[in-house]
Amino acid sequence: MKPEHPSHGRDARGGGAPDARGAPVGRGVLFGTLVLGALGLAAAPSLQRGLESRLAGAADRDPTGLTGLLPNGGGFRYYSVAASVPRKDARSYRLTVDGLVDRPAAYTLADLKALPQTRLVRDVQCVTGWRVPGTPFEGVRLSRLLDAAGVRPTARAVRFTCFDGTYSESLTLDQARRADVLVALRMQDEDIGHGHGGPARLYVAPMYFYKSAKWLSGITVTDEVEPGYWELRGYDVDAWVGRSNGRDDAPTS
Repeated sequence: MKPEHPSHGRDARGGGAPDARGAPVGRGVLFGTLVLGALGLAAAPSLQRGLESRLAGAADRDPTGLTGLLPNGGGFRYYSVAASVPRKDARSYRLTVDGLVDRPAAYTLADLKALPQTRLVRDVQCVTGWRVPGTPFEGVRLSRLLDAAGVRPTARAVRFTCFDGTYSESLTLDQARRADVLVALRMQDEDIGHGHGGPARLYVAPMYFYKSAKWLSGITVTDEVEPGYWELRGYDVDAWVGRSNGRDDAPTS
């Protein structure tokens, strides 16, 4: 199953007990979602968000990954690389920064929210071909966290790990320092929910969305790029929209 590009799992380590696995998505959800899609549901934003939330919840309990075949009102698709994902909130969430740095750190959600926030509005482009235009993201520039940690001269790359226990990604240090790479806390002008990778996810605006790892829990500065989950399965490590993965999509920035 290819990733939700919106990211890697359902839009991908930390403590906390994972949710119990549930049954695959029921026929009612499947039929209802397909009917709404067939009717071209582009209606009220609140209705779109409700459908999106319902589908995300169903996908999070669906070890088959079949919910990845379903569209929703927001234009996103949900795919799974893990059978279940623990849930984190303001009390349990931590983001660590370590590796080749002088000052390792662990940020709470409140710590991240207290830092200066950057808002970007870009198209979200899936490597499988679909696009969600004009999607707002807000969060902390990754470069700010790297500067605070004191990156050592031998560093060349950054590796990202996620509390789904499965997903990983990497960027070169130059890529990670771009002004359009965020640790995102908000998406579509709302706090990022669990289904979209909250409470915090990576957002790499100019690259295909599999680079924007959801459920972000670890930032490790390294001496070389380590291929991530989908790169190990054939995707390009440098995932510039329109210049990689054999595609010619219009750039997102």
